[in-house]
Amino acid sequence: MSYLNLVSLGGLVFLAFVAWLFSSSKKIVNWKVVGWGFGLQLLLAFFIFLVPAGGRALLAINEVVVRVLDSATAGIKFLFGPLALPPGTSNESGETSPGFILAFQALPTVVFFAALVGALYYLKVMPFLIQLFARVFTRLMRISGAESLCVSSNIFVGVESSLVVRPYLSQMTSSELATILTAGMATIASSVLSVYVMILRAGLPTIAGHLVSASILSAPAALLTAKLMFPETEKPVTMGMEVKPYYEKEDNLIMAIINGAQSGLKLLGGIVALLLAFLGLLALLDLVLGWLGGQLNHLLGWSFNWQVSGILSYVFYPFALIMGVSPQDAFLVAKLLAERVVATELVSYQHLAGLLQAGAFHDPRSAIIASYALCGFAHVASLAIFVGGIGALAPGRLKDLSRLGLKALLAATLACLITGAVAGVFYTGSSVLFGR
Repeated sequence: MSYLNLVSLGGLVFLAFVAWLFSSSKKIVNWKVVGWGFGLQLLLAFFIFLVPAGGRALLAINEVVVRVLDSATAGIKFLFGPLALPPGTSNESGETSPGFILAFQALPTVVFFAALVGALYYLKVMPFLIQLFARVFTRLMRISGAESLCVSSNIFVGVESSLVVRPYLSQMTSSELATILTAGMATIASSVLSVYVMILRAGLPTIAGHLVSASILSAPAALLTAKLMFPETEKPVTMGMEVKPYYEKEDNLIMAIINGAQSGLKLLGGIVALLLAFLGLLALLDLVLGWLGGQLNHLLGWSFNWQVSGILSYVFYPFALIMGVSPQDAFLVAKLLAERVVATELVSYQHLAGLLQAGAFHDPRSAIIASYALCGFAHVASLAIFVGGIGALAPGRLKDLSRLGLKALLAATLACLITGAVAGVFYTGSSVLFGR
């Protein structure tokens, strides 16, 4: 074990301590959540990174995801022709790829995977997996069945995870609502995981396995940070109970696929709209800050980067070091984390792919830790989506959700950093997941 592995291990404790510092009631600590929040992550990561069977299992999952993703591109290639071809490839007609185009090669896979998830719901595969994780969280962590069910659902789906506990939303305590918000922003949906795989698999061939691993690891991390920052001071209706997921089953498999695809199309439209709006507004804000900062730099003789992501990079720099990122790469990773907060993880993963292609990292562990730490919707745009989405299902709780939102975003960000640190604890470069 190198000193960086030990740094990552210490980082786990420090990040949990930071979450506790922001606690709404520091005297109340659910030690079962703390113990099993760390324990489940470390046990799972040990199995994945250090046990050969675990590594092979994730490689098998990686291969399945890649094969399914290749199937997903059939419809994309039919619609967009050579524009849908991955860089450096050609089709049967001899047409070559113009290079990577996000809108034509990655984003449309959202529709396919949303349809696939719809089919898995109808076939009862998804409810079975969600209940399996929920049972573990409820029994081990002494939390309510409703919140554990929603957190488990977030491993697989996004804001729609709140639908599985819709009957309980109006009765939930503030701690439960905060936990649902945190878990939603600390994890990713399977429908967008495909996009990240498309972006990163050239630089990290086993990225699908890593992202699946990160999404699972982030669930107990979210419970850990949420319950440290929002300790339970009331009595949840479903405390210690096993709750069945609520969902409206489709009439048949075809309808499940159709409705899933239509939901995916709406999600795709939402992603495109967010990217267009937020990147444009961010560029405008950077323009204003750049001009004002330029005047200050000229006056004081500084050379400071006054872009929003540049300013936040200095905030995230110590956290990158705490996760166990190599000091030579810490600022690169800090900038990626800063970009995620203001411009979504999609932009950060694109830049991570560019850094990998350029060979910018001194240590491969830095790229692995970054890929785990970025695996979550912990950004300003998703805060609005989750508060608005859950509020639409329980209008009477919208005020509570908006009050808890910003702090839940901090909890989700810390949860993602903890997941990155867990990857750092067990990274040795010798796991079969890294092709060694």
